[in-house]
Amino acid sequence: MAMSIAQFTFFSRAASSSFLHRTNARFNQFTFSTPFSTAAATCTRKKNGRLPVMSALELGGVKIARDDVVRDDPTNNVPDSIFSKLGMQLHKRNQHPIGILKNAIYEYFDANYSNKFDKFDDLCPLVSVKQNFDDVLVPADHISRSYNDTYYVDSQTVLRCHTSAHQAELLRDGHTHFLVTGDVYRRDSIDSTHYPVFHQMEGFRVFSPKEWEASGLDGTSYAADDLKKCLEGLARHLFGAVEMRWIDAYFPFTNPSFELEIYFQEKWMEVLGCGVTEQEILRNNGQLDSVAWAFGLGLERLAMVLFDIPDIRLFWSNDERFTSQFTKGKMGIKFKPFSKFPPCYKDMSFWINESFTENNLCEVVRGVAGDLAEEVQLIDNFTNKKGMTSHCYRIAYRSMERSLTDEEINELQRKVREQVETKLNVELR
Repeated sequence: MAMSIAQFTFFSRAASSSFLHRTNARFNQFTFSTPFSTAAATCTRKKNGRLPVMSALELGGVKIARDDVVRDDPTNNVPDSIFSKLGMQLHKRNQHPIGILKNAIYEYFDANYSNKFDKFDDLCPLVSVKQNFDDVLVPADHISRSYNDTYYVDSQTVLRCHTSAHQAELLRDGHTHFLVTGDVYRRDSIDSTHYPVFHQMEGFRVFSPKEWEASGLDGTSYAADDLKKCLEGLARHLFGAVEMRWIDAYFPFTNPSFELEIYFQEKWMEVLGCGVTEQEILRNNGQLDSVAWAFGLGLERLAMVLFDIPDIRLFWSNDERFTSQFTKGKMGIKFKPFSKFPPCYKDMSFWINESFTENNLCEVVRGVAGDLAEEVQLIDNFTNKKGMTSHCYRIAYRSMERSLTDEEINELQRKVREQVETKLNVELR
């Protein structure tokens, strides 16, 4: 149920379908032929801040070529910038803030539940539409299914939007207590807290009737009480003795549903979403007469607070001034900024059409500028007497590692304008 916090949005062709079939054994587990430290991370960074695109990955012993994921096909919207993130697995790096936080959560569950929870952090991020949406009861007409929000490899295959995409398969295989951690992918805006790739953790626990009958409570109430006790303990484990409150929420796969907020640094902050699993999910996956709870949290959102990291792009930095600041097993380390390079702002105005979306604009900007694009913000819009609507966007360019030259920025902006006009079919002003 790992669609939570501010990032909660609900949120094949033969080659791709064949790939899913080949890698489906044992929960779509995959391993890379070389570790991150000797593969993607050691590539020489290009001037625009992006790493070169690897031509192939090895998932579960099956080589996946770029053309299996990035295609010139009307049903495919995965760019090279997203393919390059496959296999980087920040959550498996023990000295990285994401990995440190994951391990701290593992420690809590191991200590309080006697190692009952099975842990999965290497499940393949390419999943079927059924796994990503249907199995967790996302409505057929929900906006999260659109090409504007989700990365489609083909009409039946996506890059998972949430770790809940593996929930049904794990249940069918008999797992009743599990934690699933992984990289997830969503088309999104450009600013300091949003990125098209981030990391989630889902927790799931199933109860049999004998566990709640002696309590005098019905199964739903018993599961909800146990869930809240578990997550309040997790919040104290991560944040200390903080004030907490529960907010009623809605998710399609749980009922009742809640959000946990804590009072931290003089404000209320949402930590995670959770709830009692819908009976339909349990029945569909062989868990008859059971109840269950599930929770989901975004690791970046929590890590930014716990480690004082101001910009989500920093998690992807290989600069030693960032990576050397963190130590395996240490949660109390606060990030010390190592540079304050100035941003450069460029404005761009154009007449939009009916198919225009801001997510599509951000994909174009990211495709050109990579992580040098710090923010894309709508600063003005109006509709003229002819009914034509104009948008003006301000793009902030900034490197976290060096100063950008005027020539670099002007060239980036020229390419952005050119591609916005051709790819989005808008009229520049």
